Amino acid sequence: MPTFPTLEKDIKTDVLIIGGGIAGILTAYFLHQKGIDYALVEKNRICSGNTQNTTAKITVQHGYIYSKILKGEGLESAQMYLAANQAAFDEYARICKNIECDYEIKDNCVFSFDGEKTEDELDALQKIGFHAEFAKELPLPIKPNGSVIFKNQAQFHPIKFLSAVADGLNIYENTFVHELIGTKAVTNRGNINAQKVIVTTHFPFINKHGSYFLKLYQHRSYVIALENSQDAGGMYVDENDAGLSFRNHGSLLLLGGGGHKTGKDGGNWNELRAFAKKHYPDSAEKYYWSAQDYMSLDSMPYIGRYSKNTPNLYAASGFNKWGMTGAMLSAMILSDLITDKRNEFESLFSPSRSIIKPQLFINGFESAKNLMTFTTKRCPHLGCALKWNKDEHSWDCPCHGSRFSQDGKVLDNPANGDLKK
Repeated sequence: MPTFPTLEKDIKTDVLIIGGGIAGILTAYFLHQKGIDYALVEKNRICSGNTQNTTAKITVQHGYIYSKILKGEGLESAQMYLAANQAAFDEYARICKNIECDYEIKDNCVFSFDGEKTEDELDALQKIGFHAEFAKELPLPIKPNGSVIFKNQAQFHPIKFLSAVADGLNIYENTFVHELIGTKAVTNRGNINAQKVIVTTHFPFINKHGSYFLKLYQHRSYVIALENSQDAGGMYVDENDAGLSFRNHGSLLLLGGGGHKTGKDGGNWNELRAFAKKHYPDSAEKYYWSAQDYMSLDSMPYIGRYSKNTPNLYAASGFNKWGMTGAMLSAMILSDLITDKRNEFESLFSPSRSIIKPQLFINGFESAKNLMTFTTKRCPHLGCALKWNKDEHSWDCPCHGSRFSQDGKVLDNPANGDLKK
């Protein structure tokens, strides 16, 4: 990866991007292409968070999303969601032509052990006008009740991709924004006066706008990379958030799963290792890692103005485990909004859309219950009780997903600082 300087003085810029993951870097890339004055700041090294932990599937098939949107939002919204993500997919294909990043065309398959859900998704896709294929049998050691296949999707190496995209951009690393006053960012080394600010910090960290603490919940996922196992030939994922996923990188099989809501118990790596021992007895575990995803109330990302009352503040979050197309789509929409260009998809993904969804009340109840839990370890974000994660050796917040190391160092936002001694 290219390296970038630390901010050492006060600066001015038209647009400030806070957060150096894939969404922030792609947004900076598009603003750079448009000739807009911008600066991106990252509190650590770019791509050092969840961007480096993704399994990097580039696909317009996001679980069984289309039956859900069709039922909840209608046909036009479902068609628009498909068109938006197809535009993001096409943009990856265009950029990757000139970058060596292990970009490969692969079929994507979402399977389910609930046959009725599969039928509903196929029916929804037919109404939308998209051709998908049904499969009963898969070249995997599992036997789902049905699967939906999208042909000619893609996978790639996100760090190789972003090392090329980020090269030459106006980025400051190790520059921590600990306060935002209007559109002025106060960092550990200097102030940044901007006209507009884009927050791409995975979870929008400014509590007083947007009610993101109610609109998002967090989910952890686990991956092991296996040698001597199987070439799956494509990308596969369970429509259930806690289910398994499969895809290859070279000679390695990336087996994912064991997921759970942050701050709760789940299968984690133990579940994956047990599966590998049973179904791939000759394999050897080469690597293991985990990631955290932010889930929205209606399974669609929040991209656009941070809130109705913040005309110069923007955000992108809630990618629901599909951060590759979500990040590209965010960059496309936000770079248009910054330049006052109308984007045909902005209304669908607006963070100010209705939040009256069943998940809202679940989020609210879980947060209230946790706030009343007695423990000496409290999250500095909004004061929720922390839970010890024995598998990852971290203190996790069940309310909003902040995570801290054993000695109290912040690992995942929205918390903006370490635990107090």
